[in-house]
Amino acid sequence: MTSFNSPFRSPLFWRLLISVCIANVLVLMLGGLLTRSFIAYSMQQAFDWPALAQAANQAYEKGGHDGLDAWVRQQREQGVDATLYENGEPLREIRMPTTIRHTLPDWLSSGHDIALNPWPGFYIAVQNVSGSDGHVRQMVAVSSARSRVPPRTREKILLIVEWLLSLLTIGIIGWWVARSVSQPVEAMRAATRRMASGEFTTRVEQRWLGQRDELGQLARDFNAMAERIEILVAHERGVLQDLSHELRSPLARLHLILDLAQHSTQPDEAAAHFRRAEEEIVRMDRMTAEMLALSRLEGGLPGMLHESVDLTELLKDRVAAAHIDAEARGIVLQMSEMGPMVVQGSGLLLERAVDNVLANAIKFSPVNGTVHIGLTALDTQLELRVRDHGPGVPQDELDLLFRPFFRGTNAAQAGGHGLGLAIVQRVMQAHGGEVEARGADGGGFEIVMRLPMYQPAESV
Repeated sequence: MTSFNSPFRSPLFWRLLISVCIANVLVLMLGGLLTRSFIAYSMQQAFDWPALAQAANQAYEKGGHDGLDAWVRQQREQGVDATLYENGEPLREIRMPTTIRHTLPDWLSSGHDIALNPWPGFYIAVQNVSGSDGHVRQMVAVSSARSRVPPRTREKILLIVEWLLSLLTIGIIGWWVARSVSQPVEAMRAATRRMASGEFTTRVEQRWLGQRDELGQLARDFNAMAERIEILVAHERGVLQDLSHELRSPLARLHLILDLAQHSTQPDEAAAHFRRAEEEIVRMDRMTAEMLALSRLEGGLPGMLHESVDLTELLKDRVAAAHIDAEARGIVLQMSEMGPMVVQGSGLLLERAVDNVLANAIKFSPVNGTVHIGLTALDTQLELRVRDHGPGVPQDELDLLFRPFFRGTNAAQAGGHGLGLAIVQRVMQAHGGEVEARGADGGGFEIVMRLPMYQPAESV
């Protein structure tokens, strides 16, 4: 499962950060472009170049260079850089683009009036004018819309444009980001509401599962959780149905026994009925306990205790406990000698599995029979075998023995609920092992349980 411990490893964090950065870059680029375009458009005007040339010539003739300087400064305040040329030389230097400065000698030598507008908001003019002294001079003027706007005004315009553009751009990108986040959240919210209403088959749609961020991970986790809940609920319902079905017969018998005891006229007769009722109660209690144990095992054993268990000692202890039932039927429990063999798991669950297998072997063994118990170490597994010499199980029923409540045809005359081997299989699966039922050579029935051998970690 993917985890995002640091925000810098979070795809959603980077998506939001990159979106904000893109919004800022777009605002800066588009803001400058739109501001220049707005100024150029708003400051477009027609110049009277002949009149401007006459005014420059009059200022020069009246005041000389000083008069021309004053006129140039006055025009610059209006956003026009202009001066007079005489014999190809400027009477006062002005600022102009380098490309124009290189081309200007050709324009001056041509003797023609020139007025150009090469791009919006930028103007170039070369205007011939004759002075009262008979000299021909040329006025050269350059003007741009940007230079005609005071700096503070330009800053205000740029600020307003960028502010408006920021609202628009961040609004669009924010809407896109919010939409990409809110849609999967809303899909999971709707799925959660359906789950809460009892629709356990609900899943988040497939299109939200492919996202490589926290929202995609959350959608996948939700579906995994929903699947697990559906399995558990279906299992619990099945267990409840099976238990209610299995309890119906003993409850009916208990009702009948108690009714007979109530109508008994002799104390001994009533006592016998009460003993039978007690046996039925014990039987139902044991069956209910087995059903609950099976339910917990099928639920996945959350928090199951793992400890080192000496399977040899556990087996000796359970064989000793089973001797009482075995001796009652004259059955010999024959256990081969073996050394310590350790597995990792729950000792209580393993005891329950061994008890169920031994109980089955004793129950189905003929009177004065023998039950053989052996424990062998294989390469990486321990193999526990329990064999009886009873009627055995038909070959076509072997695979069905581990189903809850299944009882073979040879078990019709024996007590039980068909849960023992189902519990054994769940215990083996919980410990990473397996269980196998097979017919024994020479007749009888054999259960083989295999568990992973405990491998202690090597010290460094």
